[in-house]
Amino acid sequence: MLDASVADLDLVPARMVNEYVYCPRLAFIEWVEGDFQDNIYTVEGRHAHRRVDREQPRRVDQDAVTSGDQAGAAAEERIHARSVHLSGAVCGVVARIDLVEADGGRATPVDYKRGAPPKNEEGCHEPERVQLCAQALVLEENGFECAQGVLYFTGARQRVSVPFTDALRARTHQAVADLRAMALSGQLPPVLADSPRCQGCSLAGVCLPDEIELLRRLDRGSKDLPRRLFPARDDALPLHVHADSGGRIGRRGECLRIEIREQEPLEVRLLDVSQISVYGAVQVTTQAIQTLCGQGIPLCFFTRGGWFFGLLQGLPHRNVGLRRHQHLTAADPVRSLPIARSIVSQKVRNQRTMLRRNAPEVPAQALKMLRHLAHKARHAADQQALLGLEGSAARVYFSHFSAMLRPPGGGGGMDFVVSGRNRRPPRDPVNALLSFAYALLTKELTVTLSAVGFDPYCGFFHQPRYGRPSLALDLMEPFRPIIADSVVIGAINNGVVRPGDFISRLGTVALSDAGRRRFIQAYERRMDELVTHPVFGYRISYRRILEVQARLVGRMLAGELDAFPVFVTR
Repeated sequence: MLDASVADLDLVPARMVNEYVYCPRLAFIEWVEGDFQDNIYTVEGRHAHRRVDREQPRRVDQDAVTSGDQAGAAAEERIHARSVHLSGAVCGVVARIDLVEADGGRATPVDYKRGAPPKNEEGCHEPERVQLCAQALVLEENGFECAQGVLYFTGARQRVSVPFTDALRARTHQAVADLRAMALSGQLPPVLADSPRCQGCSLAGVCLPDEIELLRRLDRGSKDLPRRLFPARDDALPLHVHADSGGRIGRRGECLRIEIREQEPLEVRLLDVSQISVYGAVQVTTQAIQTLCGQGIPLCFFTRGGWFFGLLQGLPHRNVGLRRHQHLTAADPVRSLPIARSIVSQKVRNQRTMLRRNAPEVPAQALKMLRHLAHKARHAADQQALLGLEGSAARVYFSHFSAMLRPPGGGGGMDFVVSGRNRRPPRDPVNALLSFAYALLTKELTVTLSAVGFDPYCGFFHQPRYGRPSLALDLMEPFRPIIADSVVIGAINNGVVRPGDFISRLGTVALSDAGRRRFIQAYERRMDELVTHPVFGYRISYRRILEVQARLVGRMLAGELDAFPVFVTR
């Protein structure tokens, strides 16, 4: 029987027993932290289950799965029950069994698998055998006898019998107990070092096994680069919807239908959308909102002028442990100060890099001052000292910002002249672009942090303040120069936006609707651009880099990494 402390935990899913035997860290991330991502193998696996996942009443038939070679006469009648959901309080397992073939008091669990069986002695792998045995334990606790089970490989249409030996039963009981103990401990298991099991794992981009190992080895002088185990960029992309005079977003089947006055309706597949940003008076139907929440697609709200003020999404991430680590660290000045130091130092170093790249006439003294301020930030005594150093660096950086601008001539309107940073509201075109770019980047980090499991409003450098996504502002600081400022510089120098794209009212300046659309396109191109990661050496998009950075911060808070991850361009 289970002891009281273990009984308090939910029953262990049989599928998680499979994951635990394959990789304990994978099981922890998926079951305890609540993270899951698809790849081609998980999608193919669901496709293989599409028939048995449709719950049907028990019936007598001659299902193809009872006869792997379709021998006709060899197939005998049996009772078939598909997608059987059972649990066992004694064994501590809950299972959804793909197919149960029952003959009187004897039952045979059948588990569907994609592809073909491996070419080994058993014709299957240990995790698959253990999962099948866990299903048998549940069936036995519910009054059936189980001597063996079947793995049915849909790709080869082949059955593999798995006898439930005493050794397999003992291994299964031990795996269930170990999985429960791991979950109760709350401790994330270590990564598998350079393991072939990581290849093809859908959670490689969440687990980051090679990246964590590399960061641990850097102090020892290792130069081995990690494998890139996840895609360089997402297939789905952000969708921006502007409505000058009113619009509507609805759902039609597996598509979003976008209707803007005086424009032809547009349909976009939900599969191709990662997030939605709406500007101005755009109505979103209840059906569309429910679908977006169900599929984890955030809906971001901007004013018509580009001020980010709201985010709608489904239930918060299940990883409450990550948020506990975050809040405890943020409340402890001793633990949060080193993080804040690293954030400010990285930002100043990246500002210096931007000036060196784009302003050949910048005085050497300015570059020397930024280097000095970055060094001082790494040893600042407290948060107030850091704020002073950040402000000093900003004055040096923005006093030379105009040197990076070489706009093409023509276009009329206002000139791209800037003498420093001003905002709320911006008083010149450059600052109007900077404010909008920072709003887009804040939205990006807010969405990313929420998806990873963080509380975006609790930061380490930016102190909590009502309505301010402090952690999003923290993580965006090193990326302000190399993403937001870079987009502004490129948009001006390449003529994406021109002086005529701005509107001035009572000393304040804002982008026109047409200028904002072109600037958003420039921003999205930058986010989708593949760049070489300065630490890991592989090429991924900036949007993916932000996700990796956020996940590494989570691993730091959990104790897997000693320091805040660094992202400084050369």
